[in-house]
Amino acid sequence: MLSTKKDNNLADHIAVVVIILMAIGTVFVFSAGANIGQQLKLQRFYDFPALRRLAFFPLAIIVLHIFSCFDYRRFGLSNGWLKSPVTYLLVLSIALLVLVLFPQFSQEINRARRWLKIPLGPVRISFQPSELAKWSVVFFLAAYCYKYRDDIKLYWKRFVPACLITGMVAGLIIIEDFGTAAFVSFLAFIMLATGGTKWWHLLTPAPLAAVAFCSALFFHPGRIQRIAAFLNPQKWADSTAYQANQSLIALGSGGLWGKGLGRGICKYGHLPEDTTDFIFAIIGEELGFVGTTLVIFLFAAFVWLGILVVVRCRDPFGQLLAGGIVLTIAIQAAINIGVVTVVLPTKGIGLPFVSAGGTGMLLSAAAVGVLLNIAKQSNKDTAAENQ
Repeated sequence: MLSTKKDNNLADHIAVVVIILMAIGTVFVFSAGANIGQQLKLQRFYDFPALRRLAFFPLAIIVLHIFSCFDYRRFGLSNGWLKSPVTYLLVLSIALLVLVLFPQFSQEINRARRWLKIPLGPVRISFQPSELAKWSVVFFLAAYCYKYRDDIKLYWKRFVPACLITGMVAGLIIIEDFGTAAFVSFLAFIMLATGGTKWWHLLTPAPLAAVAFCSALFFHPGRIQRIAAFLNPQKWADSTAYQANQSLIALGSGGLWGKGLGRGICKYGHLPEDTTDFIFAIIGEELGFVGTTLVIFLFAAFVWLGILVVVRCRDPFGQLLAGGIVLTIAIQAAINIGVVTVVLPTKGIGLPFVSAGGTGMLLSAAAVGVLLNIAKQSNKDTAAENQ
């Protein structure tokens, strides 16, 4: 009975941490979205990141609750490929990644064609297929490693097919988004490693992956410039390294306590992508070191609570899936904070739950909802065993 109560509290604590992060994101997207050159018009609410965020925040909470009630075991492949939602999510992701390459269906933003444009009457929704693909790969590999757990160590029969499917997804993403492709590949590496694959199997695709990523760098000079700017920021201070330098200025000017909510000035045209990739810098400017520490603490709490879910879960599939969900959010948060603090080269990966981006927040909320369900199901299994 005591264990059941603890697990219930565990799920509740995770939900509270995520909702607080989304609330912080809503406040600071609204703050960073302030623009003295425009007036907010409710008739065109979807054109403004702040108003979009106000609409998506309660929707994300609803999605979180719905998926927390959805039995995570249905995402497995035990009943066959055609009966699992994972198969259709993966196929849909690949189809959308192909579709985004065609100009008539996609939208080019910041010289990258990563967004599908979906017209819904007077509103046009932009959606990044790579967000769905990222989660599809995590759910697929968890289900795949569990279904074939008895012979996952077979190289040609099990390891190579998993690599081919993951490689297809990463290969389609890398055409327009190098960072996300590298992120997905790294996630796949860890998922396969924890799923029971032999360590030397994981090394065999390394040369091919290295050639693919080097080619992706050399055929896009802008990517090489970002790395050069990271290594020598003073030389590129007025061009490629401008965004990173402005991020450090925002963080540094916030001091210990910050300038106060809404009183930051870097958001007025000084820091590009202030509502998305660099929202953490706006938090640092307005709430200072204390605010950024709070955000980092919340992500650390999420990771710790997620680890407890993995440890307490007695279902190997639940452990793999929960581990993949926690790992994805933790690594993405670490990369974003690393970019904002100029520990890593600039790359367009948002801060989970905090950065603007409705579809990304909804998908992350859905994934965390599944994590909550794993905690609840572990509860029920433990209670049944104790009876």
